[in-house]
Amino acid sequence: MQDLAQLASREWLETNGLGGFASGTLAGINTRRYHALLTAAVNPPIGRQVLVSQLEETVINGVGTYELSANQYGDVVHPRGFELISDFTRSPWPTWTYTFGKYQLRKSVFMVHGSNTTVVSYELLGDLAKPLTLELRPLITGRDYHSLTHENPAIAHTLTERPNAIEFSPYSGIATIHFSHNAAAVEPQGNWYRNFRYNIERDRGLDDTEDLFNPFLLRFTIDPGHPAIVILSTDPVPVADYQRLREGELARRAHITHSVSTGDKFAQSLALAANQFIVRRGQGHTVIAGYPWFTDWGRDTMISLPGLTLFDSKQDVARDILRNFASAVSEGMLPNRFPDAGEAPEYNTVDATLWLFEAIRAYVHATHDLEFAAEIYPTLLSIVDHHIRGTRYGIRMIDNGLLEAGEPGVQLTWMDARVDGRVITPRYGKPVEIQALWYNALMVMTEYAMLLGDHPNHRRFKMIAQLLSHSFNHLFWNPEANCLYDVVNGTSDARIRPNQIFAVSLPHSMLSQERALAVVETVQRELLTPYGLRTLSPRDPAYIGSYAGNSAQRDSAYHQGTTWPWLLGPFITAYVKVRGKTDSARAEARQMLVPLESYLNDQGQGQLPEIFDGDVTPTSIGKGCPAQAWSVAEIFRCLMQDVLAAPLTVDGESSTVPPHKRVKKKSASVL
Repeated sequence: MQDLAQLASREWLETNGLGGFASGTLAGINTRRYHALLTAAVNPPIGRQVLVSQLEETVINGVGTYELSANQYGDVVHPRGFELISDFTRSPWPTWTYTFGKYQLRKSVFMVHGSNTTVVSYELLGDLAKPLTLELRPLITGRDYHSLTHENPAIAHTLTERPNAIEFSPYSGIATIHFSHNAAAVEPQGNWYRNFRYNIERDRGLDDTEDLFNPFLLRFTIDPGHPAIVILSTDPVPVADYQRLREGELARRAHITHSVSTGDKFAQSLALAANQFIVRRGQGHTVIAGYPWFTDWGRDTMISLPGLTLFDSKQDVARDILRNFASAVSEGMLPNRFPDAGEAPEYNTVDATLWLFEAIRAYVHATHDLEFAAEIYPTLLSIVDHHIRGTRYGIRMIDNGLLEAGEPGVQLTWMDARVDGRVITPRYGKPVEIQALWYNALMVMTEYAMLLGDHPNHRRFKMIAQLLSHSFNHLFWNPEANCLYDVVNGTSDARIRPNQIFAVSLPHSMLSQERALAVVETVQRELLTPYGLRTLSPRDPAYIGSYAGNSAQRDSAYHQGTTWPWLLGPFITAYVKVRGKTDSARAEARQMLVPLESYLNDQGQGQLPEIFDGDVTPTSIGKGCPAQAWSVAEIFRCLMQDVLAAPLTVDGESSTVPPHKRVKKKSASVL
């Protein structure tokens, strides 16, 4: 527990269901600008403000003084409180045990669901007769979560004190911070702590130094059974509420694990991880694409939705999200992003809209909610018609049924990296996964049209799907590599990429069993790693095996070999599918998940990251966003659906769909 490199590389995360969060490292050193005890979403899920960076912690007993904190100042770490850590657990929330002499002190941090509130407690263990003195110095930022703070005269120096409570408003336009506490004394301070260095920001080639302000000191006397408590919030939360908040969070988290229909420990851990990405937007819900810097994105939401909601009794949340996003459809397109500042949504994706069809199909299949299918059908019909006629960015169906898209300088698929205006993976024309998603959408519409009695459109969609399937198999099959081309656009792009796996994994496939098996074998041989699929074969001259360096260097590697965990989900679905869904295929797929299970339990501290290097090793550390929604969602989905074969249908009292909205399984099986 005293290995600084190991402790500083492991990050913990607490979220509040609003888009706010608390995060840091096991060592206590903040290595990112996003690490803080209280990052509040003042306009959920956006308007994020970093309010309290950390608490400087000093313990005093009859023998000496002990510093529990740890900070990076230039190349020096001071103090070195990590050397006193004797134990850490993330269950039910981040908890450290510090040992010094005969004393043990337990520190816990948790956020309150539905509130921009973080609760920090310090408990003296054992039955020692002599109490401890604990001094806490809050270090304040008061900034947008993407920026950094430096010493300035604009910071407020005025505190509003009440019994067991302090209010501090650092700047105009920044939320007031409410500190509730059971301290014995409060002492005004007003000091700047300068030159904190955030090593991950430095590694990313970004500004890495910040100054933090300490407005006051809290002094506690701690006896066994009488913990020191500090509640940080954007609202007044009495310290007397501590026990109620604690018990409420314990019950909420226990309910999440118990809602999983299987006793699989990995599935339960994934359910807890998945819950952190579902947040409020207005009166509804949305999905945070990743912590700490992403907000809600259309593509990520639709891909993640089945895994985040359908396996642990959140079907009502799924319906709410689908309805909210569908209401924002414009010219047949789903928004790819709701900007952080609240401007108009951005419509610059071809695949997010097509993933909507699969998310709806999965929801209706799980719930038998045909009433929702009928409600959403006109929107889906409008989307298909816009894609047939043509919409933004050259997205349109051509005469052979294929869907083409793209304009110079615009990236419409998930491989969307650009450096200084230069597109890294240009995929204009007809990308392979877009055809697979388009076919899947047409088949879903064929089935819905039949069930809803729309016979003309049933025949129309069926004919288009048949034409598309014929054209796809004729144009996309690469006989030399025994797999699919990545893009067809006059010429055929023969680079081996993972996008072809969706032509097998989606419920409706255009490939024969023989070709589907060949695709899976090629992807497995060329792209599969213990942590996901590479985005390009290592045998390709353009392959980049390391995701590192400044922003331009990292973006250049983003889809040129980097490993993505979320892609392991569709790969496992395809793998089990082409092997007949046998017990042996499921057992083999379960073994493929072991490295990510180990990562989640150790390095990931309950979460899965956005990416890994293409050149992965057994000790690889995740890169990019440390907690990514579709990484968690797709692993959870394939584990439950393809490996454990857990039922998707909703029955009995646990159903979130009223009985009058359901139909018998036989009638709904086509969905």
